[in-house]
Amino acid sequence: MVFQPVIPLSGFGGWNFLQSTYDAQLQTYSNSPQIKNDIDYFTEKFAEPMAVEDFLSDPRLRRISMTAFGLAGEEWKTGYVRTILDEVQDPASTFLARLNNPQYTRFAEEMRPVDGEILLTLPDLERITARFAAESFELAVGEQDNAMRLSLNYQDEITELVTDGSTDQTVLYRLLGSVPVRIVLESALGLPTEMQQLDLDQQARILDEKMKSQFGLSSVQDLKDPEVVDRMVSRYMALDGLNRNAAATGPAATALVLLGNAVGFGSIASQNLFLSRF
Repeated sequence: MVFQPVIPLSGFGGWNFLQSTYDAQLQTYSNSPQIKNDIDYFTEKFAEPMAVEDFLSDPRLRRISMTAFGLAGEEWKTGYVRTILDEVQDPASTFLARLNNPQYTRFAEEMRPVDGEILLTLPDLERITARFAAESFELAVGEQDNAMRLSLNYQDEITELVTDGSTDQTVLYRLLGSVPVRIVLESALGLPTEMQQLDLDQQARILDEKMKSQFGLSSVQDLKDPEVVDRMVSRYMALDGLNRNAAATGPAATALVLLGNAVGFGSIASQNLFLSRF
């Protein structure tokens, strides 16, 4: 039986608890029989070079490796995965650059075949299996609280999307193209989902303006600063908690929670006062 993450609260309080216990919970989860069996299977199979076709014909290996690179659920796309592994071997190929998907790029580079075989060193195996355990833990967290899974994913992915040497416009397109990251940003910045109906350039401009005005960023590159990452996720989780409270208790009770001792403030003003901490 796989260890289930312990999340006693939703919202900001639950997020703080998960952050403070993350290392211990991940270790316990990684030592659970199902995860250990998967890791042992992957390590044993890749103890020697493996033919690409043998890899593609093994659904368990595909599941483990794809999960490790944040691509859980993509393992059934055997033909697409074959194309990725073919293209990464061709120095002249622009396929991955045009795909503009950091997860698939990392997968292709780590699993790059040579002469039709995938060769993983011991450090490669350790890194991939550690990522598999962490990604699997995030999936388990998501089964209990999807907002916390999105927050963990945001922490992982933001530095992969905001890379040195990339223009702000390129980064903005990446952010808009990553559905989990986009959800966090739109919620934290108070952007309506209807914004997705605008053309991409307009979306990028609005996102850029909102991030700079609400978080005081001088450049999109500032998004990967650990303090900014923490503020963005904290704000997202705080809003998630407020929205859940509103849905569960109704507007009157939510107003009382927001008001607290802030006598004389309206509910919107109190909410803004609360969110100004992040």
